[in-house]
Amino acid sequence: MLRLTDFIIDCPDTMKLAAFYSEVTGRPIKEGSSEDWAGIRFGEIELAFIRVDDYRAPQWPDSGHPKQFHLDFEVDEIESEQRRVLDLGATLRQDFIGPNGYGWRVYTDPFGHPFCLCRNRGVIWTDQGPTWPTGD
Repeated sequence: MLRLTDFIIDCPDTMKLAAFYSEVTGRPIKEGSSEDWAGIRFGEIELAFIRVDDYRAPQWPDSGHPKQFHLDFEVDEIESEQRRVLDLGATLRQDFIGPNGYGWRVYTDPFGHPFCLCRNRGVIWTDQGPTWPTGD
């Protein structure tokens, strides 16, 4: 039986990146984390950070050194969460929030990994694309 146990992110400073995502998610850094490996538990899955000496940040959306992955965080109120993640060291890269307040914004963490704050609750995903709720 296959079971996902870890999602591992390369970075030059594991404790700094673990601290960033700990603050973003409100979850503690795993006991025993170190400069070589740090983690945050989400039930059975660990978001982990491994130190890479020759780390090169992704340059999304540049395909020369693409994003390779990104994390999505669903939020109820995007403006207050944006202020919070920017204060923690994130950088806003692109805004895909529509006039009705639904969509997502792309950010990078302090080491250049992309992640999104999404306001998609109630969206119906079809083969033709998303159908957005008509009201808040």
